[in-house]
Order: sequence, then structure tokens, then C-alpha cells
Amino acid sequence: MSASRVQVCLEAAKQLSTAVDALKFSLPITHVYNPLNYAWDAYAQYLQLWAEPPKRVLFLGMNPGPFGMAQVGVPFGEVSLVRDWIGIDAPIQAPENSHPKRPIEGFDCERSEVSGRRLWGLFRDEFVQPAAFFKEHLVLNYCPLVFMEASGRNRTPDKLAADERSTLFQHCDLHLRVLVESLQAEVVVGVGAFAEQRAQAACAGLSVRIIRILHPSPASPAANRGWGAQAKAQLQAAAVW
Repeated sequence: MSASRVQVCLEAAKQLSTAVDALKFSLPITHVYNPLNYAWDAYAQYLQLWAEPPKRVLFLGMNPGPFGMAQVGVPFGEVSLVRDWIGIDAPIQAPENSHPKRPIEGFDCERSEVSGRRLWGLFRDEFVQPAAFFKEHLVLNYCPLVFMEASGRNRTPDKLAADERSTLFQHCDLHLRVLVESLQAEVVVGVGAFAEQRAQAACAGLSVRIIRILHPSPASPAANRGWGAQAKAQLQAAAVW
């Protein structure tokens, strides 16, 4: 990727990180992790390796999973696939305000991010070599923050208080628009309904098509019935694949 293109993506991420770090969130949220800070080296390496434009298709997730991007800095980041297939290996720091039940272990994390295993596993199975996938595709998250309650329970961005959600989404929308334009995306694939809805809002007026695939979360009964085949069929039906 040219230096100027790298800088657009990296600076957009830095600006988003700074903006969301300044926000305050009310109970029941007690801890907020921002992997664009403590896992920056891994995320920057991901962009530098694989974000060369144009990217015909952007896959968009909601926010980092506790055993995925929260650990290794890459969206939907199942540890083994990030390290061994995507090719990322970078030091991961500890967040300043760590939840005792949600430690950040980086690439030493032994828990599986099932959504990431399914998503990146599909891409690996379909394209075999990462360069073949990344030639036209990139995976991003809409919101960079992980929200936790006192119990350690994950809280998704759509469950935030309305005023907090509105302010956060303004920053996330701007970041997504910058990346869609910079990467010359033709299609944004919302991984789940939330991501699709936010992409539609953020990309209003842009020349980009928004579609949705089933979210690979194990909390979804439908996703537990052969998620990969269903997602592939949805992408083929939408003429993305």
C-alpha cells in the first residue's frame, strides 16, 4: 500500500480511538476496553499488511469480542487464525483498567472466539491463501470498544443509553465513511443486523451497496446450523461472491 493510503487508514483509526476514549459511559457499564490503544501494534500491522486499496468488499462487525479483537487487535480475531493464517504477531499490552474476570492475554489467550473461528475459517476455506482473500476484501469493526458490566458480562453497543449511543455512533459513522471512501469499497457486508443498519446510516449518500449476512455468533440458533454454508449462499445470492 502506498504510504499515503496507509496513513489515511492509520490516522482514521487513531482519530477514532482518541475520540471514543474521551467518552463516558454510565452503569451498568463499569469497564471499557479500547484495543486500538493497547493492541495498536497488531491492528496497525493488520492494516499495513492487508489494507491496500481498492477493496471491493468490506465485512463489518459490531465491536470487538472478548476473546477476539479484545485479545489480539484484529476484528473477529480468533487467535490461531490471526497468527497462523492472517500473519499477525505483535505485542499486546494490558488495558489500564482491567476487569479481573476479563484479563487480556493477547496471543496467549486459550479461549476461542467462535464468531471469529467461523468467519475467518470460511475465508480460509474459500480462498486458501490470505493474499487471495485480501486482494478484494477487508474485515473491520464498526465500534472499537468493548463494554463490560461489573459481573464481567459483555454489553453490546446497541444496549447503551440513548445519549451515549448517539455520541459514540457519530464518531464510528465518520470513521466508517472515511474507510469506505479511502478503500474504494463497492459493497459493505454487515455481519448481522446491527452492522448492516449502522453501515446504511453511516454510508448514506455514498456510492456503496449495503448487504447483510447471518452473524456467526454461537448465541444464534440459526448460526449453529451450518453458518459457513448459509453465509456463502447469502454472499452468492447478493452477487458478492
